[in-house]
Amino acid sequence: MTTSLNSHSPQPTSSWALLPWRTWISLKLLTKMTDAACRPNGTINRRLLSFFDYKSSATPSAPYKGVTTSDVTVDPARNLWFRLFVPTTTSSSSSSSLPVVVFFHGGGFSFLSPDTFAYDAVCRKFSRRIPAVVVSVNYRLSPEHGYPCQYDDGLDVLKFLDQNSDALPEVADRSRCFLAGDSAGANLAHHVAVRACRERFRIVKAVGLISIQPFFGGEERTESETRLEGAPLVSVTRTDWMWKAFLPVGSSRDHEAVNVGGPNAVDISGLEYPATVVFVGGLDPLQDWQRRYCEWLRKSGKEAKLIEYPTMVHAFYVFPELPESNHLISQVKDFVASLV
Repeated sequence: MTTSLNSHSPQPTSSWALLPWRTWISLKLLTKMTDAACRPNGTINRRLLSFFDYKSSATPSAPYKGVTTSDVTVDPARNLWFRLFVPTTTSSSSSSSLPVVVFFHGGGFSFLSPDTFAYDAVCRKFSRRIPAVVVSVNYRLSPEHGYPCQYDDGLDVLKFLDQNSDALPEVADRSRCFLAGDSAGANLAHHVAVRACRERFRIVKAVGLISIQPFFGGEERTESETRLEGAPLVSVTRTDWMWKAFLPVGSSRDHEAVNVGGPNAVDISGLEYPATVVFVGGLDPLQDWQRRYCEWLRKSGKEAKLIEYPTMVHAFYVFPELPESNHLISQVKDFVASLV
C-alpha cells in the first residue's frame, strides 16, 4: 500500500526555497556544520561538533510536556545507554499497558545522540502522542566504531530489555515492541530486526518497524540522487563519506548493510520480520533506495506500507514548525494502534 500526502509533483529547487525560513536556515547550518566536521582523512572533528550539538538533560522527577525521562546504562565499557521516555498520562481509552518503541537516531552513523535536543524533543512527542514507552538508544558512532558495532549495540539493548524486567516501568509491555529510527537509525532498525528474528527472546517481541526516510544506498547512482545532488544533509558526496567511514575497509556500497535488496542481500523470506511502514520525502535524494527497500520487503513476503511526502526534504519530521511533522507523528500513532 502506498499513500501520498500531496498529489502534485514538486520542483526540487523552488520547493526547498518555499520551506519556512526557520527550517531552511536550520538545514543550511546543519549541513555546514557536518561538512566542516568531516575531515578528508575520514575522521571527525568532534570538538567542533560539540559546539553545535545542543543537549537536553533528562527529567526523571519533573515531567516536561507530559513525559518523564531518565538515562539507563546498558554497558558502561562502550558507553551503551538509552534515554527512557514515559508518558505521565494516557487517554481514558488506553489499556493499562503501553507498547515499547525502541528508537535509533539518525546522523549517518557518525553524529548525534539521544540527548541531542531535536531527538529528545521528537521522542518525547512520540511517547506522549502514541502513547508509548520510548527507549532511545545511544549506540557507538563511526568512524571510531565501524560496522557492525551499531547493529551489535542495538541488538544488545533488546537483550537487556528482555533480561531485565526492572529496566522499564511496569506499564511497558515488552511483548509489543516497535523498532523505529530515521535515516541511519532506520537502517539500524532494519538490521537489528533481522538479527532479532534469529534470537530467542523470553518476552521481547518486535511486532512492527517504523522506518523514517531510511539511509540505504548502493554503487549505482539513482535518478533521485542525481537530480537532487544539491540537497541538504544527504548529497551523494556526503553519503559516500559516511558509508566509507562506516563500512569495513575495501567494502563497496553494495555491502549488505547498505544495499539491503542488492546483490549481497540477506534472504529474509523465512524470517518472522515485523510489519513495516516506510516514510519517504519527495526532495530526499535517498528516496529511490527507500522505495526499493519497501518493494524488496514485499517481494520477500513481508507486510510493508509506503507513505510519501512529495514536498519534504530529508529529516523534515524533526522540524516542529512543519505541519507535515505533526502529520507523520499521527501516522506513526495510527500504525502502532493497528498492531496492538
